[in-house]
Amino acid sequence: MNENLGMKVRSELFRRKMSQKELAEIVGISNAYLSDIIRGRKDGPKAQEHIKHICKILSI
Repeated sequence: MNENLGMKVRSELFRRKMSQKELAEIVGISNAYLSDIIRGRKDGPKAQEHIKHICKILSI
């Protein structure tokens, strides 16, 4: 996930008063894995699928 998208995710989580852990549960992944995706540490095909799902959930 690029830095700009990571900031949008964090901003939207803050706006919705939603925790990263709650988002991870909705997506069906661990909080640690979600953190790695947001920080750009994971960017393979599976992570890209999760990014699309995250964007859909948060409407970004």
